[in-house]
Amino acid sequence: MLIDTYGRVATDLRVSLTDRCNLRCAYCMPEEGLQWLAKPDLLTDDEIVRLIRVAVTDLGITEVRFTGGEPLLRPGLVGIVERCAALTARPQMSLTTNGIGLTRTATALKAAGLDRVNVSLDTLRPDVFKTLTRRDRHHDVLDGLRAAREAGLNPVKVNTVLMPGLNDDEAPDLLAWAVEHDYELRFIEQMPLDAQHGWKRDGMITAGDILTSLRTRFSLTPEAEERGAAPAERWLVDGGPHRVGVIASVTRPFCGACDRTRLTADGQIRTCLFAQEETDLRGALRSGAPDEEIARIWKVAMWGKKAGSGLDDPAFLQPERPMSAIGG
Repeated sequence: MLIDTYGRVATDLRVSLTDRCNLRCAYCMPEEGLQWLAKPDLLTDDEIVRLIRVAVTDLGITEVRFTGGEPLLRPGLVGIVERCAALTARPQMSLTTNGIGLTRTATALKAAGLDRVNVSLDTLRPDVFKTLTRRDRHHDVLDGLRAAREAGLNPVKVNTVLMPGLNDDEAPDLLAWAVEHDYELRFIEQMPLDAQHGWKRDGMITAGDILTSLRTRFSLTPEAEERGAAPAERWLVDGGPHRVGVIASVTRPFCGACDRTRLTADGQIRTCLFAQEETDLRGALRSGAPDEEIARIWKVAMWGKKAGSGLDDPAFLQPERPMSAIGG
């Protein structure tokens, strides 16, 4: 197992397939000037599948989430999913995406074995979308969401980040829209993972702000089920069956129950989104290390996982890598 010194066991693997993206969301990437990983530094499809196989068969991983950058930009994505679906025991597989490209890939991904998707959408207003993402692709995301639902990639979850002065007034409208279309909406506090290092705690929209806004229109009842290691606190909307979630990594950290391990697109193990250290698996792979050695390196890395993200520590330093290069 991937166990740490605090007794937490990692069963959820987040795999970044690329650091590239076809949007430039203000809370994630600058409009221009971000240097991409060189192609030789990226893991190949075979290397990704091998590492996932080691994680699933030797290290107890039961869930795999494909992330980016934008994972739909990875040419071999469908094949990677199909090969991982053939593993024993088969992991649950999901994808975090901006939704652009789902209209052409959702059916193939479902046939390959993908179980569900999380789609990022921060606004219902095309003009605000263009301001936030610096691209005019709002309709493509909406089309992608419909394609995912029709392909059976359910539950379709929608991830939303609220930004002051841009979309912070949209929480109730977004929830009403999600309920109407049978999507599960999850609000995510903005985290200090932007490439330009412009995040400020005193300027963020908090979980408390979000819930106060939602309650102006909806009745929210805490879900009875135990949250466990799930990052989102969830509430029944007007008694159910629809739910809304809030991921409050900054103001309500959930590090004590964390069950995640992360693999970057260039083959580095990260124990936390906010970790300053990484452990290289790509070098071991390419030097001919057997699976047993890969597993040993991975276990040692996770054994050293820190107790928490350190966001409340006055000495906290934002990771050098932005979210787009770490994987969500």
